[in-house]
Amino acid sequence: MVTPLKLMVVAAEASGDTLGAGLIRELQAQSAVPLTFFGVGGKQMAELGIESPFDIAQLSILGMVEGLKAYKRVKARVADTVALAQRETPDAVILIDSWGFTLRVAHGIRAVMPDVALIKYVGPQVWATRPGRAKTLAQSVDLLLALHPMDAPYFEKEGLETVVVGNPALNVDFTQADPDGFRARHDLGDRPFVLVLPGSRPSEIRRLMPTFRGTLERLAAEQPDLKFVMPVADTVRGLVHEGLDGLTVPLILIEAEADKLSAMKAATVALACSGTVSTELALAGCPMVIAYKVEPLTFFIFKHISPLDHVTLFNIMAGKTVAPEFIQNDCTVDALTAAVAARLDDPALRDRQREEQFAALDLMGRGQPAPAKLAAAAVLDHLNVNPKITI
Repeated sequence: MVTPLKLMVVAAEASGDTLGAGLIRELQAQSAVPLTFFGVGGKQMAELGIESPFDIAQLSILGMVEGLKAYKRVKARVADTVALAQRETPDAVILIDSWGFTLRVAHGIRAVMPDVALIKYVGPQVWATRPGRAKTLAQSVDLLLALHPMDAPYFEKEGLETVVVGNPALNVDFTQADPDGFRARHDLGDRPFVLVLPGSRPSEIRRLMPTFRGTLERLAAEQPDLKFVMPVADTVRGLVHEGLDGLTVPLILIEAEADKLSAMKAATVALACSGTVSTELALAGCPMVIAYKVEPLTFFIFKHISPLDHVTLFNIMAGKTVAPEFIQNDCTVDALTAAVAARLDDPALRDRQREEQFAALDLMGRGQPAPAKLAAAAVLDHLNVNPKITI
């Protein structure tokens, strides 16, 4: 009789929940031995039977200052997660993204279960800031599943086994997207509309929503026929509705993932919070304007420790501004309105940006096998589990 393996998967944010769900599905499909799962996650992992001991929205924190403010709460959730591992005694723990939280969980589990395999899925972007984190991670886990080719040298230099699996955003499946159907269902016809993506973290909504709201009001006043569509992440639904209270512009709120993908394909222009969504929009062929704000002290520290001129990944890879970025003090209603309006008014500008976005995605590895498949294969190989299928 084959003994099942028990795997703990820990995801502390909505993006990590998506990665966790995809990895679990692939592990189940590829493993030649039975697998059971438990851990910490959100809605998508819950649909696969992962009952999280707490709501991961508590851990949606970005920036050094925000992290300090939430320290006691994070410390308590770390203790809960370590206690869960002790009760369930997994054969391996897979820790997804969320550097501060998952690093503390790794240390806590290692202290009480020194022989359990610890696997990190998504490493810190040490090529952007704080390269010393490579050594810290190498001392904390046994295997890293990295997203970008430029990750590997930093971690391998510190002796950490690293497998580059690619960026999941490059493999978003748009085959079921229905842009024409989306326009028809929402009575959009051939009219232009702006897709508005204010973020999936509470801190992002709080900081960006006032500026985004003002931008929508300004654009609506300048172009009365213009409509807006906004996907709402489950983790921030309440904050989004609070931030939109009393807004009178023609705004359509959507929640289903299929609707979001269809809207990305159908939109004329997107106004987006910096993050993974920028890669998804580029894949969909949607020209965009990028915005971001953090605590002033966090931004000050970042500017002094990062060598990068851009924050959007495909801009970094291209080595130039493909999509305009308005960060911190540059993120104003005037600036965002002007950038979005310029793209609404100029089809040639949209076409140029779309093609430059595609070229940058090619530099990032567009077209490679799905990261979840490669990640699952790497996990099974690390655990010496024979695969049912070969990738």
